[in-house]
Amino acid sequence: MKAEVTWVDGMKFVGQSDSGHKIVLDGANPGEGPSPMEMVLMAIGGCSSIDVVSILEKGRQAVTGCRVELTTERAETAPRVFKKIHLEFIVTGDNLAEKQVARAVDLSMEKYCSVSLMLEKAVEISHGYRVIAA
Repeated sequence: MKAEVTWVDGMKFVGQSDSGHKIVLDGANPGEGPSPMEMVLMAIGGCSSIDVVSILEKGRQAVTGCRVELTTERAETAPRVFKKIHLEFIVTGDNLAEKQVARAVDLSMEKYCSVSLMLEKAVEISHGYRVIAA
């Protein structure tokens, strides 16, 4: 896997993935795109959500929605690394089995989400879930 990040101006950069996708990153607050730390946070949310939906669909669960709310605690001084990340999955569907949702979330966080597994070496990561009937 490869990627490239190119400076545009100010604190704005454009990242391009090997697959050709582009995203604006901006260190200004607020800027024209997410900051690099916001991207890390969205990466763990995206990675784990993909797993959760995939596991539920393979388990023949009628999932109609999946959202993850992410909260962090950061170091007070530079480098302002994440100290804690909490993911709260909100899964919507028809007659979802709560046991299967719990299993999907646990499998993602403990076995499949490469972003989470990489970050947990340096960050305290916790998770929870809620099931909402569609």
